[in-house]
Amino acid sequence: MKGVMRFGKKGNLSPQYVGIYQIIRRVGKVAYELDFPNELASVHSVFHVSMLKKCVGDPTSIIPLEGLGVDANLSYEEVSVEILDRQVRKLRNKEVASVKVLWRNHLVESATWEAEADMMSRYPQLFPSNPSLA
Repeated sequence: MKGVMRFGKKGNLSPQYVGIYQIIRRVGKVAYELDFPNELASVHSVFHVSMLKKCVGDPTSIIPLEGLGVDANLSYEEVSVEILDRQVRKLRNKEVASVKVLWRNHLVESATWEAEADMMSRYPQLFPSNPSLA
């Protein structure tokens, strides 16, 4: 839909749910209007019930909006915190090195496997300098 802003998707790194918001009123049979803070004023406040989740009090499933740093276009930058593990997978005729990356604002269970070469070029501070490679 033209002119509709959505939260940016980055595969497994996209947030499932953002914040806990009060329902203002029911709009029709299957839609609800939510009470958003001023930072989310550009987001349409009416949602279909299939897009909402009842808050059951599990704080681990909610990403706080304050620490997230949402930009004007409703996207945020993921920042890697540390490398948890490394593995080398052998394909038919080559080996591919991967690292397990822990991201800021995510739990250890949400760590993802990324290509080591890509992570080394984007986040060199995560890799200790190895004098044998120089």
